Amino acid sequence: MTVERDNRLTLRPLERQDLKFVHELNNDAKIMRYWFEEPYETFTELSQLYDRHVHDQRERRFVAVDSADELVGLVELIELDYIHRRGEFQIIIAPHAQGRGYATSATQLAIDYAFAVLNLRKLYLIVDTTNVAAIHVYEKCGFQHEAELIEEFFGNGKYHNALRMCLFQRDFFERRKAG
Repeated sequence: MTVERDNRLTLRPLERQDLKFVHELNNDAKIMRYWFEEPYETFTELSQLYDRHVHDQRERRFVAVDSADELVGLVELIELDYIHRRGEFQIIIAPHAQGRGYATSATQLAIDYAFAVLNLRKLYLIVDTTNVAAIHVYEKCGFQHEAELIEEFFGNGKYHNALRMCLFQRDFFERRKAG
């Protein structure tokens, strides 16, 4: 089942067969540094985590698939709160697929899903202030700076500041209408 598609990229629900790809991403130190996590996870742990969360309505996990049917990324909408209508956005584009515009496409597809399908009011994300490329993508997709979190995460032997960025449903639909 395809969730969202543009002319070069598709988001589809994460399936058990995708876990090998996710495991490779989760154990890449360069990637996990920007997710503020330790790159240490066994395949068994990942499989158990998948089994525990596969029916959790507070999460939506997708793989990004390019037009050649190659897995190029992971997109997550987590901490979904249906009372306050907000959720957190996370994305990883695989190293071999970076620099091709997939992050922008996948982010736009996820935003559309969050606002048009889940009817969220607010989508937010946390990004390392040194991740300039990601911040550029998020701003291009309409996210605005909400706050700077001082010494929020520890990695590579030091504390890092992070930005909390957000996008509101009304602003997204206004941009789309003007668009």
